[in-house]
Amino acid sequence: MSRRNPHASLCLRWGFAIAAISGGLGGCQEVLFKKNATRTQFETHDRLRQRYVPLEQDNVFGEPEPALRARLSPNG
Repeated sequence: MSRRNPHASLCLRWGFAIAAISGGLGGCQEVLFKKNATRTQFETHDRLRQRYVPLEQDNVFGEPEPALRARLSPNG
């Protein structure tokens, strides 16, 4: 029977830990979806015909909320 080297196991664990930490710190540097980028072909169609409705609007407290009423209205 062969014994496993305890130092090799420890080095392997440290290697995985360092790889995980460096991957987490250097991962996503940029925003995946930009605010002004279109998300669907329907949004592109509305922008081209000047009928674009924003995704969010400010409520009475000044906090952003989804603009559901404007987006779901038949004339919107």
